[in-house]
Order: sequence, then structure tokens, then C-alpha cells
Amino acid sequence: MSVKVLVLIDGSKWSQKAALHAIAIAKKRGGKVILFSVLDRREARAMAFNLSMFSDRLEKVEHFEEEIWKEMKKGIRTIMTGLMELCHEEGVNCSFRIVEGSAKETILREANSGNYSLVVMGAYGRSGKTRIGSLLEEVVGMIAVPTMIVR
Repeated sequence: MSVKVLVLIDGSKWSQKAALHAIAIAKKRGGKVILFSVLDRREARAMAFNLSMFSDRLEKVEHFEEEIWKEMKKGIRTIMTGLMELCHEEGVNCSFRIVEGSAKETILREANSGNYSLVVMGAYGRSGKTRIGSLLEEVVGMIAVPTMIVR
């Protein structure tokens, strides 16, 4: 039975570990992996504001924000490309999408409307292994398909 697996990628080692599990499942079951990441511009703005505090001009916020935003997109694209290469090496059909928006709403919309067999996500986010990821806590009970949490 073929599966369609959505993997939530946030750039953390936990989400990359989740991708490895999803690839193994898709390889064994003959399915497709969709790597999915949501970038929130508000994160770039917050980082830019923090950087501008060390500058003599608050007008630099917009410049910093744009530079940070470019780096965020570049970083996640690099991770996705590496995971795509791994999928191809394993003979697994794979694609990726990077979407701008609010993580919670965007993930729920995608997970619940994409005809997925399984959603796979890391147990922790980019902030580390201090506790279960806050995004996971918000979305896991609202995803209508089976969900695998990878530690």
C-alpha cells in the first residue's frame, strides 16, 4: 500500500531526524515524501530588531530584516535540498515546499487538506530538547491524520 508522508521541517536536527524516519517508511511502503517548511517573517523582524539595538540607527531594522530573511530561506532550502538528495539515493519519490506564513495555521491547513497517510515531525524544535516543542503541542491534536513524533 503506497503512502504519502508529510514531513515538517523547521531546520532543527529533530526535524531532520523525522525526515530520515519518513524516508525509511516511504521506501518500505512504496510512497512519496513531501518535505514541508513554514517560514515566518515575524522571526526575521524580531531578530533584526534585536540586532538594531546594537546599532546607532533603528532605521537599520529593515535592512537587517531583509538580510536575515534571505538567510532563513537559504538555510532551509539547503536543508531541503540535502534531504531531497537522500530521498533520491534511497529511491524514494520526494518533493519539498517552503511556505511563508504562521506556522500553526499553515501546517494545519496543509496536513488536513493534502490527502496524507501520515504526518511526521520532530519532538523538539530549534530551541532544543528542553521540553516537547511548543508548535507540536499546539498542532498534534488538531491534525486529522496519523501523526508520528520522532525523538
